[in-house]
Amino acid sequence: MNSRTMKPSTRPDRRTRGMRPLFLPTVVILTGCTYAIASDTAASKSTTQPRAGVNDIIVAAYYYPCTHPHPRWDKAKYPGFTEWDLVRKAKPRFRGHKQPRVPLWGYQDESDPDVMAQKIAAAAEYGVDVFIFDWYYYDDGPYLERALDRGFLKARNNDRIKFSLMWANHDWYDIQGYNPAEPIELLYPGKVAPATWEKITDLVIARYFKHPSYWKIDGKPYFSIYDMGVFLDSFGTIEAARKAIDRFRAKVQAAGFIGLHLNAILWGRPNLPGGKTPADWHRLCVDLGLDSLTGYTWVHHGALDYSTFPISDYVQGRDVYLKFWERALSEFPVPYFPNVTVNWDNSPRAHPDAAWDKPAPHVINPVMVGNTPAAFEEACRIIRDRLLAAPTRPKVVTVNAWNEWPEGSVLEPEQEYGYGYLEAIKAVFGTAASP
Repeated sequence: MNSRTMKPSTRPDRRTRGMRPLFLPTVVILTGCTYAIASDTAASKSTTQPRAGVNDIIVAAYYYPCTHPHPRWDKAKYPGFTEWDLVRKAKPRFRGHKQPRVPLWGYQDESDPDVMAQKIAAAAEYGVDVFIFDWYYYDDGPYLERALDRGFLKARNNDRIKFSLMWANHDWYDIQGYNPAEPIELLYPGKVAPATWEKITDLVIARYFKHPSYWKIDGKPYFSIYDMGVFLDSFGTIEAARKAIDRFRAKVQAAGFIGLHLNAILWGRPNLPGGKTPADWHRLCVDLGLDSLTGYTWVHHGALDYSTFPISDYVQGRDVYLKFWERALSEFPVPYFPNVTVNWDNSPRAHPDAAWDKPAPHVINPVMVGNTPAAFEEACRIIRDRLLAAPTRPKVVTVNAWNEWPEGSVLEPEQEYGYGYLEAIKAVFGTAASP
């Protein structure tokens, strides 16, 4: 364990900040998207709605659980494999390329409750309110679930922050150590049978939603779906998918909650093999009864400049994303929660022999440069101020990511910048916004 002493926090307790009590003196219209539209519109127009401040912003960081052993890793790679192996062996691919990136806490097993307790303590101290776990479940069962089930849920301090699930229902291809000169293998299809969906919804309600640290918005457990295209394929039609969602909502209410907050990840440019984007997201929000949208990474919205390969400027990518967000504020009938991205460098996933003379699918992309803690802090500050000025309610910012080590996007302390990215989060979201 790292023995670093943390400074006492001067920020208020944010675990329930921006979350209303379970029972509200209001009329709730339980029709999914309808309620979300009414709520967001009312919040933006009401003269009695208090003006949001920085302490109303929920900072939710994605947590990618790739650094613990798992039987599926053992089968696909070798016994004991984790993506730490790729991170540790990463090498510079061009002049000036900063690899490998070294974790300050060492190459830990995140399924160890004591290891997870260190992560939770740092998140709470530096202003991360929620871990959104990338949660995998296929027709043949779960994957990489032990960071949550054995790590977070058994950590002695898991009441210090909230957690929630993003069902990472994308096709799982074997890209860990992939050479684009070779065929790529599909290991686990993201498309699931309707019976699997019923099993998933029963499981998440019983095991996760009922946990006292599960994140809720207006008393409703937050559940996000990563790949909406694959989700629709699982049911064949939008109508069948809506019925599946409605059954989920009914189960959640039967379990004693006032409803479900269903979020979807919106993206235009897939960064994983097999990814595709549905058409007409505006109509999809209505037809499926979604409650909100958000992003996973700026890369999904054109933040990488392939004309400057092998590098891409971080600030330029930020500005591309900000233009997308500006459109999103009026383009969709539900709230869109903005995303802030730390970095992009997925070169650790490329095979050591992979050619790096031009971009290639899945693992050979431009690497972001200029993403210093100061540049990240500036991005956070811009997004904070624009979010506070926007009608969006609730005020949520998603962050990519707590620990996307094989993609280079991490808040966790690392050798070059130490706690710099976490200090940026605290500086921006832990003090009053500029007038």
